[in-house]
Amino acid sequence: MTFSLKTVSAPVFLRGLNALNGLVDKAIASGQDEAELMDARLAPDMKPFPDQIRMAAFSARSCIARLTDQPWPKTDDSEASLAELKATIALSIAFIEGVDATAFEGAETRRVELRFPGVALDFEGAGYLTSFAIPNFYFHLTTAYAILRNRGVELGKRDFLGQLELI
Repeated sequence: MTFSLKTVSAPVFLRGLNALNGLVDKAIASGQDEAELMDARLAPDMKPFPDQIRMAAFSARSCIARLTDQPWPKTDDSEASLAELKATIALSIAFIEGVDATAFEGAETRRVELRFPGVALDFEGAGYLTSFAIPNFYFHLTTAYAILRNRGVELGKRDFLGQLELI
């Protein structure tokens, strides 16, 4: 198997997004107060649960878009329910699944520029994927998982790992 940026990005993000979707399903099934879950956070200075979902979903779809040099679907980040968060995850999954493999040609060396207040990051595609995009995605996925566990939603390691590909 050849390891192209497509094979080390899209499947990783799809597996994580599907696991994230499962976490939200378990949150819904837990019967906990939805408003409390939507405000839950691990520490006072951290973003709440919905932001963790939004940022994980955004980071996955924006990474694929940046690597393939195309626009990504935007959301207004106003999801106010677990169902709306699931829709954001579904949007990201559909976008990633819809990107043709040929769009990844040249992605390894494609320039990716990120600008944040006070910070400018310039990458080539491979470095962007491995040193920023994947770690950032998993930070938010892990934080969403930890918030739900902290709130008493019954989750285990398999819920975090998602569907394993046994080759």
